[in-house]
Amino acid sequence: MVVEDVRNARRRDPAARSSFEVWLTYSGLHAVWGYRIAHRLWGWRLKTAARATSQFTRFLTGVEIHPGAVIGRRFFIDHGMGVVIGETAVLGDDVLMYHGVTLGGTSTVAGKRHPTLGDDVVVGAGSTVLGNVSVGSHSVIGANAVVVTDAPAGSLLVGSPAAARPRGAAAAETYSDAAIYYI
Repeated sequence: MVVEDVRNARRRDPAARSSFEVWLTYSGLHAVWGYRIAHRLWGWRLKTAARATSQFTRFLTGVEIHPGAVIGRRFFIDHGMGVVIGETAVLGDDVLMYHGVTLGGTSTVAGKRHPTLGDDVVVGAGSTVLGNVSVGSHSVIGANAVVVTDAPAGSLLVGSPAAARPRGAAAAETYSDAAIYYI
């Protein structure tokens, strides 16, 4: 998986100059690798060891991923400082996340209280996705958006609170919002 992660980072980040540089210096990847160790410990019911690993990874990278979260393959955090992913969050494959993102809960009641992101979702810098909401596959969450309701697959979510709009060429003709032209 490490090789796949490095290749994915090089594919997604045009600033990546070499695989060695990515492996050595990308804190977002280091956070994901630390999460995988913590998640395995969590699955073995070594909860304190899992949380200690998670907190040590947070100390090193500035990224806090709860070991109970479920994260798919090729997850990439670009410039990861300040990312927080809660315990019951579920992320699909090929999710790209930028710095300052929170996938947080809105309840203190046990159970599913964090977001679910489908496959191939891009989460812009500073975005907040709160509660047991689902964002469908192939969606884009714009920078600083606050998502508190479900969104279907193929959505563009912008604003606070975020409003889901269809993305793609048809959306550019339908909506005058300048953010659409950057997708």
